Amino acid sequence: MGRQNPVDWNKVYRLTLIEDRTHRRVSSVRLSPLGLLVGGITAFVVLFGVFYGIMALTPLKVTLPGYPDGHSKREAVANAIKIDSLESAVTRWSLYAATLSRVLSGEETLPTADSLVAGGGARYLRALSQAEAARQDSLLRQSVIKEEQFSVSDRNERRLPIEGMHFFTPLKGTVSQGFDRVLHPAVDITAPAGAVVSAVLDGTVIFAGWTDETGYTLQIQHAGDIVSSYRHNQKLLRKVGEKVRAGSPVALVGSTGSLTSGDHLHFELWFAGEPVDPAKYCKL
Repeated sequence: MGRQNPVDWNKVYRLTLIEDRTHRRVSSVRLSPLGLLVGGITAFVVLFGVFYGIMALTPLKVTLPGYPDGHSKREAVANAIKIDSLESAVTRWSLYAATLSRVLSGEETLPTADSLVAGGGARYLRALSQAEAARQDSLLRQSVIKEEQFSVSDRNERRLPIEGMHFFTPLKGTVSQGFDRVLHPAVDITAPAGAVVSAVLDGTVIFAGWTDETGYTLQIQHAGDIVSSYRHNQKLLRKVGEKVRAGSPVALVGSTGSLTSGDHLHFELWFAGEPVDPAKYCKL
């Protein structure tokens, strides 16, 4: 078997285009293997650069599988911020509960929640001097006194079970949707716009504001670990921290928020952190 001739990269070839009928030469191009190789590589690089630029600098990039768009990125950042805030809140409330328990039992208090969070918990086991413990105990007692300004009941008040309490009717109207613990943990009461919404028990307003879904919303903390919620109002008549009496006006019926289709009151009643059927306790 003879040896194959090596490719002569510098050998020049001529590519000629000739018209078939007249045999007239239309065009002629001189080519070489080296020129073809360089031209092919150059064309590939240029096409790849153009394709990459189009996909990277235009909205077409969102069509790539697995590519996160702006909405996904915003949601990811928002979720990360919420998780961080929730973790911080849980840590602070755990430390607050532990310190409050020590104060009530007369034991030595722990460091403040702010110092523990800032120090990453490293100071939790640090032995406190008597002067430092006394200072932190004084600060905690002042904080407890400030929190108790919003207390909804006297400490010596006799607590009644929820079945033994007398609830006022929040609104005179027609029940348009009943209670369902999973799908609809509330009752919807239809009434004309501007009708007066009343508090069902004595209590303290713990939330009065606007949300996109429920519109103007009011929440009242009552004695016995009971919370009532009034949503989709046209106007709120109370502010956070105000004490209200049972049967007193707290809002006006409306149709605010995205989760409403007409003038009505979305009324929720919570007991010990769980939703309960308001129809069992209120005359609706």
